[in-house]
Amino acid sequence: MDIQTGQVVRPLGAMESLEKQLSCPICLDMFTKPVVILPCQHNLCRSCANDLYESRNPYHFSGGTFRCPTCRFEVVLDRHGVYGLQRNLLVENIIDIYKEQQERKAGDSEDALLKEKDAKEPRCKEHEDEHINIYCVSCQTPTCSMCKVFGQHKDCEVSPLHAVYQSQKSELHAAVELLATGNSCAQAVMVQMEDTCKLIQENGELQRRRLGESFDLLYAILEERKGELLERIDREEQSKLAALRQLADEYKEQLQLSSQLQEKLRQSMQTYGAAQFLLAATQLQEEAQRAATTAQLQRPEPGFESMEHLSLDTQEAEDLLTTMDFRPGGEDQDTE
Repeated sequence: MDIQTGQVVRPLGAMESLEKQLSCPICLDMFTKPVVILPCQHNLCRSCANDLYESRNPYHFSGGTFRCPTCRFEVVLDRHGVYGLQRNLLVENIIDIYKEQQERKAGDSEDALLKEKDAKEPRCKEHEDEHINIYCVSCQTPTCSMCKVFGQHKDCEVSPLHAVYQSQKSELHAAVELLATGNSCAQAVMVQMEDTCKLIQENGELQRRRLGESFDLLYAILEERKGELLERIDREEQSKLAALRQLADEYKEQLQLSSQLQEKLRQSMQTYGAAQFLLAATQLQEEAQRAATTAQLQRPEPGFESMEHLSLDTQEAEDLLTTMDFRPGGEDQDTE
């Protein structure tokens, strides 16, 4: 039983199984000679293989490729196209033997079929003894000769039933061939879409790798530039610290000299007598004045400690990074 349809599936007989094995996967009919064998050991009618090849390679000048409709194996052809493929003579011989057996079997049962056909031949509803043997073209329906002579179709245009049957059968056969051709084209388009999907995946991976490399380069440039700017800040900091330390050392030295002179002046006032003090007073005053004059050392300028001039304005770079996008036309170039 078929699980999907719920219908009982009758097992195929030996001849039906053989006919299925001898059916082309493209036109779904029995192989039409010549039959070619593909490198993957599957068979195709040469005409069907040529249709599939031409649909995949419309401008074939020196060979081409197509995929086996059974196993998807990619068949590579030389400049001879499908005519360069080897014929499968074994399959062709099996087809000939099968057709001979079918014809012989048909000949043996032809009489029985004629009788059975006569019994099953539909009869006219108006004239039960008459077989339906003509076709009313005006009413588009089969009928019998009595209806044409005496019945409701006597004023209609009629045609032989077999002729109409052959005409409509030919039209239906043409529709089947058209469907088979459409199936081949659809199959070729599906293969082409599969190849396109693979190319899309490969191109996507390539662009992801390129994008990662571009951002890695940006990171490297930013890190290098950051190091350079940090080095400038360090130099500025060390330069100002060195200047202040040197100035502090000068103040310290001046402070020591001033303290020593102060102590000298205090001792002279305490130990010297009046005459001795007056003799040394002029020299002591000159030393005090020189010390007071040299004590006026340079001071740091206002705002000397500020380092605002080393601030970094990143707004323009931030705006540029925020609006960074793929270049126009990038998709078309990648596709090409």
